[in-house]
Amino acid sequence: MYKAYCFDLDGTVYTGKEPIESAVTFIHQLQAQGIEPFYITNNASKTAEQFQQALAAIQIHAPITHIYSSALATGKYIAMNHAGKTVSMIGSEGLQDALARENVPVVEEGGDIFVIGIDQNLNYLSLAKAAVAMQNGAIFVSTNPDIKFPSEYGFLPGNGAFTELVSQVSGVKPLYIGKPSPVMLAIIQEEHGFAKDEMVMVGDNYDTDILCGITFGIDTIHVNTGVTSTAEAKLKQQQATHHVQTLTDLMPK
Repeated sequence: MYKAYCFDLDGTVYTGKEPIESAVTFIHQLQAQGIEPFYITNNASKTAEQFQQALAAIQIHAPITHIYSSALATGKYIAMNHAGKTVSMIGSEGLQDALARENVPVVEEGGDIFVIGIDQNLNYLSLAKAAVAMQNGAIFVSTNPDIKFPSEYGFLPGNGAFTELVSQVSGVKPLYIGKPSPVMLAIIQEEHGFAKDEMVMVGDNYDTDILCGITFGIDTIHVNTGVTSTAEAKLKQQQATHHVQTLTDLMPK
């Protein structure tokens, strides 16, 4: 039995605002056994409280300390590795709140670090300032590499699209915090003291969730409720530890 179940959210626990009932049932069983899951998401737009409310709306009650978005992890990473350095940023409420939580000093221009997170009000001048900042020596950090995300209209540009644009212009490669980077899992391990064999990454997207776990060196559970089908996942060179149709398949019969 694992001690740290690290769940992706969209496509694994819920789809939009709709719960994936098998996941909710499985999480409730873990909690009944005294295992409090972790929730890790590349979505950098929301605050920890907003994620907590979204989970509560589908009857999952999660402690704030067990919620890790790419924005929250970015704040923690900077506080752990670049204490005292200033940050300039592109981003929305989720990233602003995450940096404030960790007492990371944010400045309008001239920060030691430049962070890019999703901002749906982004303009040309913001991207230009980011590219110049990196050319002037700022450390380049991005919350997540997602090039696109689905909507009712079709695919829309994700944070990775803007990050790659700035990277191409500036000639500087970013450090990505979000999956498939293992940074979020490393922070969970450090903050909560788990051994790697006590942790498992649970997700629907092979290229983000499962590769994140594989890269970090922990077990993985691929669930067939979202982006990557089981058939597709089983064709990959590096296999998930477990493949299930739904998470209730893991429960005792």
